Amino acid sequence: MAELSVNVDHVATIREARKTNVPDPVAAAVLVELAGADGITIHLREDRRHIQDRDLKLMRQMVKTRLNLEMAATKEMVLIALDTKPDKVSLVPEKREEITTEGGLDVIKHKNQLKNVIRKFHDQKIPVSLFIDPELAQVECSKTIGGDAIEINTGKYSELKTDSEIAKEFKKIQDAVDAAVKLGLNVNAGHGLTYKNVAKIASIQAIEEFNIGHNIVARAVMVGLDKAVKEMIEAINQRA
Repeated sequence: MAELSVNVDHVATIREARKTNVPDPVAAAVLVELAGADGITIHLREDRRHIQDRDLKLMRQMVKTRLNLEMAATKEMVLIALDTKPDKVSLVPEKREEITTEGGLDVIKHKNQLKNVIRKFHDQKIPVSLFIDPELAQVECSKTIGGDAIEINTGKYSELKTDSEIAKEFKKIQDAVDAAVKLGLNVNAGHGLTYKNVAKIASIQAIEEFNIGHNIVARAVMVGLDKAVKEMIEAINQRA
């Protein structure tokens, strides 16, 4: 059964809209765990647009499941992660002008830098996942540079409208997952997934974990966080 790690970044987005101390993403993380989620994901961005350093430090103390830190492979973030020691890190691309992550990490282009970063985390026994588009060359390079896992970017899949386009992208995701498994990589998936489209991706049995945030937080505004998390777990378990 695939697991769910809930990204609570957008709880912090609401807080930062008014620069107050509510709602607290740390409190949200506790509620998410109580609702049955298997982990907590947060992205500490260079511009600190939502999650703050304080949030990361407190979550490292409070999270009882697994804390997954999404981060750019910059010197600042590597030092913060090595000091905080999350249960795992996910390396993602990051641009200041983007609203959210716009695509997967180009592992091939940045392989030397990423290889050095992965080595530093492995020295501290922190596993590393690489957020990539479903492209076989990126999967293979992720293994070559020492990654422990990949997270398949489902953003494009989530945006497509026609059945033929969706089927084509689903095939790319399936092929990328199959290639990763053959190489011995763990496989996660996320970005843009919703209650309506997650079951199809969850039908790919080799995907071990889903990282989902925005759709859950959006649903939680209407029905509460506990119900929103439980509904997403149910949606994943439907496995279309």
